[in-house]
Amino acid sequence: MAYKPFDLTGKVALVTGGNGGIGLGMADAMAQAGAAIVIWGTNAEKNAAAEDQLKAHGVKVVTQKIDVADEAQVTAGMAEAVGKMGRVDTVIANAGVGGGAKSFAEFSTETYRRVLSVNLDGVFFTFREACKHMVERAGAGDPGGSLVVTSSLSAIDGAARNEAYASTKGAVISMIRAIAVEHARYGVRANAILPGWIATDMTAGAQGNDKFNDAVIKRVPFRRWGEPEDFGGMAVYLASDASSFHTGDSFLIDGGYAIF
Repeated sequence: MAYKPFDLTGKVALVTGGNGGIGLGMADAMAQAGAAIVIWGTNAEKNAAAEDQLKAHGVKVVTQKIDVADEAQVTAGMAEAVGKMGRVDTVIANAGVGGGAKSFAEFSTETYRRVLSVNLDGVFFTFREACKHMVERAGAGDPGGSLVVTSSLSAIDGAARNEAYASTKGAVISMIRAIAVEHARYGVRANAILPGWIATDMTAGAQGNDKFNDAVIKRVPFRRWGEPEDFGGMAVYLASDASSFHTGDSFLIDGGYAIF
């Protein structure tokens, strides 16, 4: 039999914030590899557009309007996803928001709380519900699953004026490691992806800033912005049986920025 470790046929992947940017890049790659896809997003129009794009690969797609900062929505959303798909094998907690200040001294509590509610609480709620499903499935004789969080280069590289965002992205790495240790007995892996400077809606302002591009993007050894498609291969790997013994890890995908 041919070695086909990256074939995701029969698997179901759920991606929060999957209607655009890195999330959609990962979802599209997994769909191309044969996975059925569940998209969570708060924008109904973007959800619909993502659904059309993913269905073009011939897989089943379900979209749900879910705000991951709302615990009740996450709980109901996961139950609905499992009900419609029959199972969820991979959950990628990718939904996130930015929010900084002119200086740390001027950082508002309102911004701090908003960033934490989505980037940290949302990941906690999402993974907790995913683990309930995966542990229950393992108890029924069907172990396995993959949890992936979109962290950030800012978790390890000082992100001035973005202390709230950086804090959440560092915290989810610790969360992933704890989940990995606790859930390995159920066949569940948990890993983090740390993107660098990626061309998405969140970085739209910086992309058109010549000063920023000259000072920052020229420091990227590849001399370009990363693209959502650059995360497709890693998503497929982590969703596939090829990563069945790979857990608790952090993958830095930044074009070499951190080491230059």
